[in-house]
Amino acid sequence: MADQWVKPETLRQAFDFKNMWEIIERMATDRLWVYTALVGSIFGALFVAYLRGTRISAWAFSKWSALLNFFVTRYGWTWFQQDPNAWKKLHPELTKRIEDLEKRLAWIEKTTTRKVK
Repeated sequence: MADQWVKPETLRQAFDFKNMWEIIERMATDRLWVYTALVGSIFGALFVAYLRGTRISAWAFSKWSALLNFFVTRYGWTWFQQDPNAWKKLHPELTKRIEDLEKRLAWIEKTTTRKVK
C-alpha cells in the first residue's frame, strides 16, 4: 500500500524550476500541439457550421435546454436561466415594431368601444 504513494523526492523533481523550464522549452520547440489545436478547432467550426439548421442540431439544442432546466429546477441554479427579454436585445427592429403595434392597439381600444382580442 505504501508503494502506491509518490515519494517526496519525486515530487520535488517534478516541481523543480529546472524541470519546469525544460517543459516550457520543449513546448516552445515542439510545435505539433499548436498545429493539432488549430486543425481541431477548424474541423470543429466546420462541423458546427454543417450541422446548423438541421433536425439533429434542433434535437441536441432541445436536450441541452432540458438539461439546463433540470439543473435550474432541481438545484436552483438561477444563473442558467435566460432573461425573458433577451430577444429584445437581439432583435431591436422587431422589438420597435411590436411596441409600435401595441401602442396603436391601445390607442384603438381607448378611442373606440370595440375591444380587440
